Amino acid sequence: MSSQATPTLRLTGIGASPGVAVGHAFILDRKRIRTPKLRLADAEVEPERMRMKTAIDLSDRQLAELKDQITRTEGSDHALILEAHRLMLHDPMLVDEVNRLIVEDRINAEWAVRRTARKIKHLFDNIPDEYFRERRSDVDYVADRIIRNLMGQVVDEEVEVPAEAIVVAHDLPPADAAMMARSGRVAGFVTDLGGQTSHTAIVARARETPAVVGAGRASEQISPGDLVAMDGTRGVVLVNPSEDQLALFREEQRRYLESEQLALATKDQPAVSTDGFRIRLNGNMEFLEEIPSLLAHGAEGIGLYRTEFMFLDRKTAPTEEEHYRAYKQVLEAMGGRPVTIRTLDLGGDKVPGKTKHEKEPNPAMGLRAIRYCLSNRELFRVQLRALLRASVHGNLRLMFPLICGVSELREARSELEACRTALGRAGVPVGKRFPVGIMVETPSAATIADRLAQEADFFSIGTNDLIQYSLAIDRQNREVAYLYRPLHLSVLRMLQNVVDAAKAANIPVSMCGEMAGDPLFTLVLLALGFDELSMTSGQIPVVKKLMRRVSRSEAVEMLQGAMELTTAEEIERFVRTEMDRRFSGQDGSLLAMRDVEPESV
Repeated sequence: MSSQATPTLRLTGIGASPGVAVGHAFILDRKRIRTPKLRLADAEVEPERMRMKTAIDLSDRQLAELKDQITRTEGSDHALILEAHRLMLHDPMLVDEVNRLIVEDRINAEWAVRRTARKIKHLFDNIPDEYFRERRSDVDYVADRIIRNLMGQVVDEEVEVPAEAIVVAHDLPPADAAMMARSGRVAGFVTDLGGQTSHTAIVARARETPAVVGAGRASEQISPGDLVAMDGTRGVVLVNPSEDQLALFREEQRRYLESEQLALATKDQPAVSTDGFRIRLNGNMEFLEEIPSLLAHGAEGIGLYRTEFMFLDRKTAPTEEEHYRAYKQVLEAMGGRPVTIRTLDLGGDKVPGKTKHEKEPNPAMGLRAIRYCLSNRELFRVQLRALLRASVHGNLRLMFPLICGVSELREARSELEACRTALGRAGVPVGKRFPVGIMVETPSAATIADRLAQEADFFSIGTNDLIQYSLAIDRQNREVAYLYRPLHLSVLRMLQNVVDAAKAANIPVSMCGEMAGDPLFTLVLLALGFDELSMTSGQIPVVKKLMRRVSRSEAVEMLQGAMELTTAEEIERFVRTEMDRRFSGQDGSLLAMRDVEPESV
């Protein structure tokens, strides 16, 4: 039932997990805690420190119990997040600073925890990597738990979610997100905070629950019981929609489910254009439990397995055995399908147990990814040895990130071969030689792609970074984010150069950035001649379907027309018009749904 008497509120956020949902709002308000601020007398300082210690010990026991519970019901991946929270509880950066504030500033523990959390979060704000920047929320979860325990509040209260609820929250603790999604009673998630790599987004995608994150002040603007229609693909949320808007959402929901069913029915059909050009559709992943969803949506392999999560919030770097077990699980779960594993793509300040470097003025262009690994050989060798050992369990492809020149690639390959030789001498089983490729994500790599192609076994283009570096655009900066244009002529020419170089060297070329999974760009990528595309699970059926409905020759004709234009706006308008002309209005087309202008709903 819609609320015709109540004006419709339209919110936009980030489409974090695809799908359309309609339900009544269930507001989860666990985030907002009023932090008491008290000045301490001298005699109160030591008791306050003891109170803080008791709260940490209690928080630790609670997290341990939660971890056990989630491990039993959800598997170990989400439990790793809780283990990271336990480590954070005892981190000297938190504990020492809180105790210092209690002793030196004479303030109560709750206030000291809040001030320290704010300081730590500020450090996260300056991290260029989105995945790690999203871990700011972990600091809040840990701080809130300590403060609630200090105040004697109920922690981990079981949440009774009504059926078909749209759960609205400022942010969701990972334990809440996992448990609620598992209950089967949640139709969708809407959160004020978060991005594509937030806990809510990861859990929602794993459970195939629609989610919109980063929706501003949604938890303040939506009231309990409000009728909510949401689209987790486009990041659109309508609160108390009109009858017409509700009908449109219901229709979108019907078409989405219909397309999902159709995709499941045809998931094993390859993405082949009408004139026979074949493109493999792979999936991007971080956690093992994402694999069932990827396979259910027709993924033919893993095009990008990010290994950075293994380094998250730890006191020590993962051991060779931990690396090995993680890779072995993924390779075995994929059952012989190709799995492309990217080596560490972080800066040294994020690697646990390593000497912290002075703060870099521009860490996105500093000592990170392959540069950091080549500067810290033993850490690199640990990962390489584990990959070599794991290669006996499946179809491994290894990929080095941020390769900018041939010498870097040679050095990285040399380390790999040295590890292979050492393992062989030690009698450790190692699989057959596997393809070793590179991420092309800088203008330098794109420009000398012909030379790199002579020494790499495959290319995978990371468009998120390539576009940012090429156009000098920081997507996190709201002042310039509008200049991030995947169809900028310079980007198209760079992509063409990389594909041409790969074809000339007879090596496969893939794309694993966000551009790969956006249906708007499907014909452009088909025309450019990519061999593989890799994306999140929900995007695979749409792209597969579009691929099967057009010929590559007409895609090439369209791209030639687009590249005769000059500005990004002209090219986008041209491509969108051509896509609309070919695909809009087709039965069950997710592209048609995607292209509905938000204003129309």
